[in-house]
Amino acid sequence: MLRSSFGKVPAGNQIKPLGWLRRQLQIQADGQAGQLDKFWPDVKDSAWLGGHAEGWERVPYWLDGFIDLAWLLDDDDMKARAKRYIDAILERQEPDGWICPCSKEHRGDYDLWAVALLSKVLYVWQHRTNDQRVKPALIKAFKNFAEHIKEHPLVKWGKFRWYESLIALAWLYEETGEAWLLNLADEIRKQSFHYPELLKNWPYFNKESHWTYEAHVVNLAMAIHSEMLYQKMHPENSQDGSEFAEDFLAKLMQYHSMATGHFTGDECLAGDSPSQGTEFCSVVEAMFSYELLFAQTGNTIWADRLEKLAFNALPATCTADMWAHQYNQQTNQIGCLAEPKQIWTTNSVESNRFGLEPNYGCCTANHGQGWPKLAANTFLLGDKAIIVALLLPAQLDANIDGAGVKCTIQTNYPFEDTAKIIVETDKPADFVLKLRIPGSFDSAEVEGRPATPGTIECMARTWSGTTVIDVRLSAKPKLVLRPRNLMALHRGPLLFSLPIKAKKTMHEYERNGVQRKFPYCDYEFAPVEPWNYAFASDDFKVSFNPISDYPFDETKPPVVIAATMKQIPWEVQEGTVAVAESMPRQFDSDKPCEQKILIPYGSTILRMTEMPLCKPCENS
Repeated sequence: MLRSSFGKVPAGNQIKPLGWLRRQLQIQADGQAGQLDKFWPDVKDSAWLGGHAEGWERVPYWLDGFIDLAWLLDDDDMKARAKRYIDAILERQEPDGWICPCSKEHRGDYDLWAVALLSKVLYVWQHRTNDQRVKPALIKAFKNFAEHIKEHPLVKWGKFRWYESLIALAWLYEETGEAWLLNLADEIRKQSFHYPELLKNWPYFNKESHWTYEAHVVNLAMAIHSEMLYQKMHPENSQDGSEFAEDFLAKLMQYHSMATGHFTGDECLAGDSPSQGTEFCSVVEAMFSYELLFAQTGNTIWADRLEKLAFNALPATCTADMWAHQYNQQTNQIGCLAEPKQIWTTNSVESNRFGLEPNYGCCTANHGQGWPKLAANTFLLGDKAIIVALLLPAQLDANIDGAGVKCTIQTNYPFEDTAKIIVETDKPADFVLKLRIPGSFDSAEVEGRPATPGTIECMARTWSGTTVIDVRLSAKPKLVLRPRNLMALHRGPLLFSLPIKAKKTMHEYERNGVQRKFPYCDYEFAPVEPWNYAFASDDFKVSFNPISDYPFDETKPPVVIAATMKQIPWEVQEGTVAVAESMPRQFDSDKPCEQKILIPYGSTILRMTEMPLCKPCENS
């Protein structure tokens, strides 16, 4: 049937987030993404429920994160709220299998991207609940889909996001072995945009000035996993799609990289200037791509890339309380103001304001998948194997050959360098514990023995009673060269930025019948202190602090780095930091040296991240 995977995401309530990770999920549940069904018309009054608001991508987008969030928190109210939407969707499915809120006469114009996305959501629901209604509903929907695209081939978003339907198709094929599912996957691919051809004839070497589906950053972030999903249904082929993913991401990063490990796109590919932005949807979709690729291949580089986005780009695009988010984030972000910013490729002036739905509401609905899917991938299950994929505080309850096994990760990673893996069994059990060692560190120890970062430690033994495994990691802060002779400061998976104090202005108003009022209002941030600094030394001092109630609170960062810096001449252009094609290799400044505190990028609102070098201070 399907090509075997490295590991499967545990189902139901097998994973329980702990510590700061559980707190972060609770913040999301109490914030914007967890409350949209109570106040945002596109979810609250959606056509998916029989209402008159949007009946396309926004409810499925929201459910994709909300379902996982509800089960990870084991929140009965949230579970019931999710069920209300799933019940409405399944009950409204037409006798012929059509499952979207669209009249029969308008089906020909309906963009089938919503079907692909909804099929993924129904798979997530079935994975969490084992709801016996899902399989027959999906089979009916896909049979209708197969007939529909004979006369109405895929267009627009459906044509560029076709592979999302393969998540549910692959599951159904694995369950039933019915050939028509494989044939449908082939037909969908035939009608759709072919990303390997784009890679072969790559045209995007610079910032794009025109909007296209082909250069759209979210499409590209999702497409990273496209060939893996397709080849998963074709085990007779020699490729598994991971080589395409690697080459595709390498091309994106070659011309459009960000210090966060992501690529620009506001909305379309935007080059490698730290003043360009990237859309929030692209961050969470790239994370999902990396989760799929690690689970399928076991290649640790995908988990390293996942961590880098999760601990940097993901939290930076929300306020600490997660009641407001940006559409675009910038690596060097000296103002979040609704003023002309001609730097954007196609987005509006509001794109990096924090709020309910700056620029466009897709990210409002979709950003909520980031944290829950990360937490859900902390552990994976293999054949008589438990895989500790991410060193995040969490617990797994599993059954292996009739033995009850509990595996707990005690840690504040990535805000500290140690972890304890506690394995408890109710009777002796033979299995392999596979522990991924993060590749962003210089060295590591497991049970007092040296371990190699970027590898997987395999511990095959008979486990009995309670076993405690100590993990220690070590990394020094290091400056990493970026384009234009700029430098970015990394330590382990964390990127560090110089925070800029800001004046915060709240905006409450109504637009198109949608209210913005506290706590789901909009905010602008204007700098009130200098931001034009350069690194004047590579001598850094790391300090660790307790994790606050808001793990990514700018005022209480859990880890900081003291750096020697100098002010340099640097201009503002088009409302943001001016960046020449090539900055001087080393600035000469007559300003005095200053000790500045850099904090995790994910904790900042206004920040400078990519900065040049300055001539060392005297007596330094």
